[in-house]
Amino acid sequence: RIVQWKAGAASGQVIAGGNGPGNGTEQLNTPFDVIIDKEMGTLIICDTMNRRVVRWSQANRTSGETIIENICCVGLMMDDRRFLYISDWNEHSVRQYSVGNTTGTVVAGGNGVGDRLKQLNTNMFIFVDQDNSIYISDYKNDRVVKWAKGTYEGIVVAGGHGKGDAPTQLSHPQGVFVDQLGTVYVVDYSNHRVMRWCKGASEGTMITGGLQLCAPRGISFDQHGNLYVADWGNNRVQRFSIQK
Repeated sequence: RIVQWKAGAASGQVIAGGNGPGNGTEQLNTPFDVIIDKEMGTLIICDTMNRRVVRWSQANRTSGETIIENICCVGLMMDDRRFLYISDWNEHSVRQYSVGNTTGTVVAGGNGVGDRLKQLNTNMFIFVDQDNSIYISDYKNDRVVKWAKGTYEGIVVAGGHGKGDAPTQLSHPQGVFVDQLGTVYVVDYSNHRVMRWCKGASEGTMITGGLQLCAPRGISFDQHGNLYVADWGNNRVQRFSIQK
């Protein structure tokens, strides 16, 4: 299910799913990511185990509509032109979709599984910046890669030095966010921390972790610069005030 928690609320409200796991129009099965299409007032959800992307209207919260089928979606983003980007970990690729299109175009990866710069290995969450560059948490390659628009391979912007917990390393990265300065914030899932990599840096800095997180997955920032972390292993979302 997808749950909305308003600021200061003691409990949340189910706004999608919540009818048990399944593939009915009123159900979800292990949703991995969700975004808001502000222009349409809808949620777009990675219904991962159902191998589909669904859209739920906030005017009618009883059922969803499948907009893309047969895709193992684990990450979503929408750019300013309303192009939808979907991370497909089974195909080790990211696809771009225009409104109403159900086929999409490969814009990152899609060259088989591997660790070369033109390849991905079980890619997870994604972030698309204002230049339409795609940042991808390349889960089994323990790195974050950036694919500029129209290029045929990526560049490593975080990790990429093998699995580990050194400042130069990541271990199964998941959620990723990039600010206007090009600073990369990435969830270092198996190291139970969130790392910050300044643009061009050769190593990262831990901004939260230690005993505060257990197997975190997703991250986001609000307009005040507060960091929100989906603390998966602790079944909670935490908010942190950090210095940029």
